[in-house]
Amino acid sequence: MSDVTTLQGVEPKQILQTAIEKKVPAIMTYLSRGKWHVAKVFMTALGPDRLNIEGAHASKKSHPINIRIDQPVGMSFKHGYGKFVFDTTVVGLEPSSAPEKGGTIVLAVPDRIGAVQRRSYFRVEVPESLKVNVLLWHRSRDEAENNIRATTCEKRDYFHGRLCDISAGGAQVAIDNQSEENQDKDLAQMNAKQPDLKKGQFVAVRFTPMPYEKPLIFNAQIRNVLPAEDEKSIYLGLQIVGLEASPEGRKVLSRIVGVVERYFKINQSSAKQQDMKGVLNAI
Repeated sequence: MSDVTTLQGVEPKQILQTAIEKKVPAIMTYLSRGKWHVAKVFMTALGPDRLNIEGAHASKKSHPINIRIDQPVGMSFKHGYGKFVFDTTVVGLEPSSAPEKGGTIVLAVPDRIGAVQRRSYFRVEVPESLKVNVLLWHRSRDEAENNIRATTCEKRDYFHGRLCDISAGGAQVAIDNQSEENQDKDLAQMNAKQPDLKKGQFVAVRFTPMPYEKPLIFNAQIRNVLPAEDEKSIYLGLQIVGLEASPEGRKVLSRIVGVVERYFKINQSSAKQQDMKGVLNAI
């Protein structure tokens, strides 16, 4: 599958009810004050037009920080053959039947749910025949809340790197420790410029999967930062966030799923060619 399948009508409610009965954990993402927030939750009850969720961990707070009524949110959970994603809106905040749960968030029941095959969430290496350059930057509050895409003329710190692998849920990017501006200066001026990228930060990511395609742009959270063996670069483990929170985001997710499928096929084809060369050389 190279797309996000849309489920409509009765089927989404059946999927949600199954997830409730089996106590399947879900991830809720939402924007607040210009920053993405990610919360682990459980769906607890389903009505004709409402879906109740509660935090997965006990908390003294009655609901996740800075969430409010009419707040758009994205939901995702894994079950069966794939991952299900949908966007909806907070319609109420209520006390929980179990106070230690921290309160109940009431969501509007979605009309449709997207489904992505589980295999799309396995990491696929970028084919050796491709060099995929990546641009990362810290997004401003206005960009995040209004989905404004940054232009190169704006003053900001950009970080240049290359894509190592990708899945529908995340990616690994290699970033040089020293900026391109410093590469032509003498050694005295090249003293380590460590990128201002840390675990837990949210960044915007832009790359062009194939030379003839339009760029992909999405938000991600840095999950880990690891130095390369030569210490000339660092590897960032990224978790893609927010794509389930809007129809536009799900279109981006659909494109990423297609990229994963395409890279997988290129790698498979290259492996077969190498096997064939090995057979011919052995003859």
